[in-house]
Amino acid sequence: MHDFTVLVLPGSFATSVAVTLDVLSAAATLAPRHKMPRPTWRVVSPEGGPVPLSNGLQIDTAAMPRRARADGSTWIVPGLGVDRPADLAVRLTDDHAKAAIDVVRRHATRGGAVAASCSAVFLLQAAGLLSARRVTTSWWLAPELRRLEPGCHVDADRMVCADGPVSTAGAAFAQSDLMLHLLRTRFGPALAESVSKVLLIDGRQAQAPFVVPSMLSNGNELVARLTQRIEAALPTPPSVAALAEEFAMSQRTLARRVRAATGLGALALVQRVRLNRARMLIESSRMTIDQVATQVGYEDATALRRLMRKSAGAPPSRFRSALQTA
Repeated sequence: MHDFTVLVLPGSFATSVAVTLDVLSAAATLAPRHKMPRPTWRVVSPEGGPVPLSNGLQIDTAAMPRRARADGSTWIVPGLGVDRPADLAVRLTDDHAKAAIDVVRRHATRGGAVAASCSAVFLLQAAGLLSARRVTTSWWLAPELRRLEPGCHVDADRMVCADGPVSTAGAAFAQSDLMLHLLRTRFGPALAESVSKVLLIDGRQAQAPFVVPSMLSNGNELVARLTQRIEAALPTPPSVAALAEEFAMSQRTLARRVRAATGLGALALVQRVRLNRARMLIESSRMTIDQVATQVGYEDATALRRLMRKSAGAPPSRFRSALQTA
C-alpha cells in the first residue's frame, strides 16, 4: 500500500510533477530523523510507460489501475499544462483524461482522498467531486470553475483549500504548498516543517498578492475598462455608484457582470486595484508606508496595513524588496 499515488497525464506541467516528487523524496529522507515511517508513493498514468510533460521533458510511469479500490492512498493530480480556460474542455475530453476522471471518481467514491492544483482541479470537477465543497484553483481560472460548478465555493484568494477528502491548490507552483499540506495532514507538522526548511519552501496561505487586477478580466472588456478607470483615478477611486453611472448601467447590473467575470463584487474589485497599486509602490519605490497609503487613497497607513494583512496574510513591509530595505 502506498501513501500517495501521483497521477500524471501527458502534457502536465513538468515543474508541478517535479515539485511533487522532490517534496516526497525529501520527506522520505528526513522521516527517520523524526522517528517516522518514510512516505511511500507510486507514479502512474492512464497507459503507463514514458509520459511527455511540458517543455520536452518526460517521466516513467506505471499503468494506473483501471478499477481503483480503497487502498488508503491519497491520489495527487499535478497541473495539466493548460494555458487558457477555453482549452480546458478539449483537454478533459481526450482519452487519457477521461480514463483518469473515471479512476479518480471510483477512488473517491470508495472513500479515498484526492488532491489537485491549478488546472488539474478541473479534472476533479469533471469527476463530480467538488459540489458543495470549498475549493481553490489558479486565480485566473476561478471564474471558469465557478461557471462549471456553481454548487461549490471557489475561494480564489486561498493558496490551499482542504474540504473533507478533497484538497485543492492554486497556480502550478502552488503544488509545493499542496504537498506540504498533504505531508502535514498525513505525517504531522514536524516532517512538513523540516521539508519546507530543507527545500526553502515558504508556505503561503494566499494567492492575493500575486493577482494582477487587469488580468482578472480574462478578456472581459467591461472589467478591463473598469480596472483602467480605477487605476487612472487613484488616489481618489470612484465609488461603485459613480462607476455604474459612467458605464451606463445600474449598480446591480454592474455588480452582477463584475462577479460573473471575476468572482469579486464591484467594491472588492476597486479594493483589489488599490491594494495592487500599493504593493507595486512598496516593492518598487522608497516611499514610506504612510506615503503609499496616501497614493492609493487611504487616510492612514493603519487601514492599508489592516487590509493587506487580510488579503495577503502579511503586513506591507513583507513586500519591501531587499534593495529598498538596504
